[in-house]
Amino acid sequence: MKEKVKAVLDEVRPALLADGGDVELIDVDDVEGIVKVRLQGACSGCPMASMTLKNGIERVLKEAIPEVKEVVAL
Repeated sequence: MKEKVKAVLDEVRPALLADGGDVELIDVDDVEGIVKVRLQGACSGCPMASMTLKNGIERVLKEAIPEVKEVVAL
C-alpha cells in the first residue's frame, strides 16, 4: 500500500509546490489504514494546513485507495 500512497502523493504534490509547500510521507500502517505525513515549507505553518490535509490529501488518498482510513500530520 505504501507504493500506492507515494504515487497518489506525487499527483497532489504539484498543487502544494505551487503554494510553496510540500508533503513528506512518514509511514503507512497497512493494518489500521493510517497514513502519516509531514507538511513542509509554507504548508507547515499555514493556518489552512488542516483543511489541506483533510479536504485535500486525505480525500484524494481515500478515493484512490479505499484501504486508507485516515491521514495524520506529524
